[in-house]
Amino acid sequence: MKPPPFDYARPGTLAEAVALLAADEDARPLAGGQSLVPMMNFRLARPSTLVDIARLPGLGAVAREDGVLVIGAAARQRAVELSPLVAECCPLLVAALRHVGHHQIRTRGTIGGSLAHADPAAELSAAAAVLDAEVIATGPSGQRRIPAAELAVAPYQTALEQGEIITETRWPISPGSRCGFAEISRRAGDFAVAGVAAVVSLDSGVVTRARLAGLGIGGTARRLPEAERVLLDRPLSTESVEAAAATAAESVDPPEDVHADADTRRAALRAATRRALEQSAHA
Repeated sequence: MKPPPFDYARPGTLAEAVALLAADEDARPLAGGQSLVPMMNFRLARPSTLVDIARLPGLGAVAREDGVLVIGAAARQRAVELSPLVAECCPLLVAALRHVGHHQIRTRGTIGGSLAHADPAAELSAAAAVLDAEVIATGPSGQRRIPAAELAVAPYQTALEQGEIITETRWPISPGSRCGFAEISRRAGDFAVAGVAAVVSLDSGVVTRARLAGLGIGGTARRLPEAERVLLDRPLSTESVEAAAATAAESVDPPEDVHADADTRRAALRAATRRALEQSAHA
């Protein structure tokens, strides 16, 4: 299936891209296109103009800066997945990326594009929520910081204003923390029925900090505070992991669609929580 007609622009500067998007509310930025183009093919998106930002200078860098991993919005997912710096500073991000679509999709898809797409089953949104990541949005009024957990406001809808582009993502580095990521899908590369990103800190074998975020269980990726509290001040044992997994499943009211009913998503969330925490225990 082919997309509806559209205009195409490839600005040479970020300022030109912002101006094009600000002038036309139906224009959309194009980076990797791995989510937007299929939606256009199915007539779920009908942009008047695609503003190609993939080659704008400075949007693909990966660097460490004052305790934060800084990743340009146009950095390819596969490049980030294979980066030794990312593996050292943010192993959860690498673990999450390994579940994103297929190798071919990650080769073209971008970090900023995935977050801006705001898919409820997006792995990067869950990872960003537990890591307290931020996105830097650049628009007609300049730059602003948006907590990644507040970026998605509904399925495929974000807090970005007209003309704003995600230009940078910032991921705090937490030395000594343990992490895990797991999701349940019908086939490798399919959208997740449910998944969990986990970050845990231990002191003398006891959990002092626990952060869990689920995906595929609502309109956006969301934290699981009830399950987090179950883990605190206890060893990360088989018993506490199972209790947290059960609590996570009981705390959500997931949607029912053609992929799974609510009970199936709860069961998948329970299994994914258990697996993510087991990974954390053995990290």
